[in-house]
Amino acid sequence: MTKLSWHDLKAHELCDLAKKDAVVILPVGSTEQHGPHLPVQVDALLATEVSLAAARLLSEEGESVVVAPTVWVGLAEHHMSFGGTITLDFPTFHAVLRCVCSSILRHGFRRLLLLNGHGGNVAAMTVIVGELKRELEADIATATYWTLPKAAASFAEILDVQRNVRHAGEAETSMLLHLKPELVEWEAVAEIDPPLEGLGAQEGIYRWRPIADFTESGVIGAPNAASAEKGAKLLAAAASSLAAVISGDALWPSR
Repeated sequence: MTKLSWHDLKAHELCDLAKKDAVVILPVGSTEQHGPHLPVQVDALLATEVSLAAARLLSEEGESVVVAPTVWVGLAEHHMSFGGTITLDFPTFHAVLRCVCSSILRHGFRRLLLLNGHGGNVAAMTVIVGELKRELEADIATATYWTLPKAAASFAEILDVQRNVRHAGEAETSMLLHLKPELVEWEAVAEIDPPLEGLGAQEGIYRWRPIADFTESGVIGAPNAASAEKGAKLLAAAASSLAAVISGDALWPSR
């Protein structure tokens, strides 16, 4: 069976993959509160699992691909009023991603996609990846798994209450029920009444607000509508969409 995780490979095997122009997927997540029913690893776990599932699809098609070790911490200041959250400031986050990407590229890899799994990272990663592409002169891109074109459409069809990922709601709870049901405290879901929306820009205007301004439980969405069956479908849709983007010609203009 083909090894797809960077951590499972030996140094010379990674060098061989670089010579084959392998694509590197770098999952980027966060460690933060996800309400009373989900563990703090959700964003990092889901970015990792989508990356690995997409890598399996690509490998089956003959594409050389490897999934780098997950960056498990991001920009989560808006969750700090709840317990369990670890956050970076923007300069540190920028420096971490720069050092990780630079290290990968110094080994000869030239195609790198950063797969984001945390809403608080989206804007920053867009800016950072643009700077790194110019500075490091390699094909570097970023995507958030639930906003990939085909994934977003599929998520809207799979979910019953939400249209897409919120925070510890129907989508994320479903995916955890599929991946790690033993970590979901289902009884706690019945004790909360979270809002269905929050944190988004209002009428085209953005101002920073902590998540506690929107929800007492730390949850936004409908976790009571979650199921393991939906979780499996969501993960498959995200992986398929990511694999399609990576295997397409548009992402790698210099190839």
